[in-house]
Amino acid sequence: RAGAAFQYLLVQKTGAQKNVGLIQLNRPQALNALCEGLMAELRQALEAMESDPEVGAIVLTGSQKAFAAGADIKEMQNKTFQECYNSGFLAGWDKVSVVRKPIIAAVNGYALGGGCELAMMCDIIYAGEKAQFGQPEILLGTIPGAGGTQRLTRAVGKSLAMEMVLTGERISA
Repeated sequence: RAGAAFQYLLVQKTGAQKNVGLIQLNRPQALNALCEGLMAELRQALEAMESDPEVGAIVLTGSQKAFAAGADIKEMQNKTFQECYNSGFLAGWDKVSVVRKPIIAAVNGYALGGGCELAMMCDIIYAGEKAQFGQPEILLGTIPGAGGTQRLTRAVGKSLAMEMVLTGERISA
């Protein structure tokens, strides 16, 4: 499905030998907010890249302004905890972390909340000068929900992770 038409992604094979899968989040009007449709397409694109014998590695990126500014709050705001829990609301979000081929997050701009968690699921993160990482969920009265508290602690240490999660403050590259 590489090159297939997606609503929320741009997907292609690139590199001199066309052996690098490039997946670009493409929802600019919402700073690449991670809606259910985008995440479903991302799973499809990753499965296609993983099963393509020509693809040796995958690069996941966004735009200059935002890698991904988090989960789509508008999509979530009217859901109760019970609705989220019963529907498996975040089911499949961890697809990035189980792909057997190396995935590189190329981050510039905002990688906040779910976007930060998505980047941390990748094997390698390359951050541009304007990259901003954060877990601002506390500002909405909640905490990171897709493994962010564990991954962030492993990535930046307990003290900085606690500061980011409990204050909502961001860090740069």
